[in-house]
Amino acid sequence: MTDTTETSRRDFIRLAAAGAAAASAVTLSATTAEAYQGNMERALSSLYDALASLREASSNKGGHRVNAMNLIQQAISEVNQGIEFADEHGGGGAE
Repeated sequence: MTDTTETSRRDFIRLAAAGAAAASAVTLSATTAEAYQGNMERALSSLYDALASLREASSNKGGHRVNAMNLIQQAISEVNQGIEFADEHGGGGAE
């Protein structure tokens, strides 16, 4: 195994752990007064999966892979902020 492959796997494991921790934090911070944000939480899961896939991809993409990763991280932040806003303002959703 090459150092690059080993580094990529370590990055993926760190990302997966961070995603699990974030999902746990969202779940643990929820109270019974807060509406379940199923669609938003599924979106977060998909975003974390996409980020992991991009991190595993080769880097010969002319900077577009890195830009995509940055945009996904921004989207993760926005989704988290949306969940927090809905929780603070009694907003839920269909799920």
